[in-house]
Amino acid sequence: MSIPQSLLEQSIQLNIQHALQEDLGDGDITAMLTPEHEQATAAVLSREDMILAGQPWVDALIQHFDPTVQVSWLKNDGDWVAAGETFLTLQGKARSLLSIERAALNFIQTLSAVATKTAHYVKQLDGLHTQLLDTRKTLPGLRIAQKYAVAIGGGQNHRLGLFDAFLIKENHIMAAGGIAQAIVQARQIAPNKPVEVEVETWDELNQALEAKADIVMLDNFSQQQMIDAVKYVAGRCKLEASGNITLDNLALVASSGVDYISMGVLTKDLKAVDLSMRFNNN
Repeated sequence: MSIPQSLLEQSIQLNIQHALQEDLGDGDITAMLTPEHEQATAAVLSREDMILAGQPWVDALIQHFDPTVQVSWLKNDGDWVAAGETFLTLQGKARSLLSIERAALNFIQTLSAVATKTAHYVKQLDGLHTQLLDTRKTLPGLRIAQKYAVAIGGGQNHRLGLFDAFLIKENHIMAAGGIAQAIVQARQIAPNKPVEVEVETWDELNQALEAKADIVMLDNFSQQQMIDAVKYVAGRCKLEASGNITLDNLALVASSGVDYISMGVLTKDLKAVDLSMRFNNN
């Protein structure tokens, strides 16, 4: 599932406005130590290896705050950046560079961390049929940004929110009166939206199959149960594995033949990339 361009652009604008507001408030008083018309050139580098992500946010941030700042990307989103390598240079008013520094670096350090981690996990699936999915376990306000970064890192987006696909879980099933009833209602509510059902037992898997779910999530199934489920389903629906999956057992789970593996760790468990911006001596 890809992010619609209109939603991406809307999210970027909201993100940068919030970032500037929380950082600048009524104005950057420290930047005022610098003469108003002084010009500067700055280089942004990574102190560790990473996959770059976040260009659209930085570009929009600078365009919004001071469009006279010249932005020169030496790398593009999805490119590998080695530790110590400069990937971005900025030229413009010193005050502007100082004021947007932290907001810009925050976007890059967070989204590059997501992209880099995702790429590391995706590498474990080389040669296998299974695709790696993200989840809705994202930082508040940064859902679209983090899902963008997952895609940059080679992963796939699960549903973007509660509006673009059904994911029928235990509480939904209880409230609807059963798996079949829930799927029937889902088809009536939004006939063109994918319907996925989370199951915990073989009986529930059968119910979801009989009701013609598009995707069935196998929640905490054992390795052998997943292997058996893949053979039993035989392509009648897509199968997704979730629960107790780590980097160490990711390839093993994928070897069962499931179509998807979803992992919240891609977006909720992050260590930001260490970045630095330095003014060049003129």
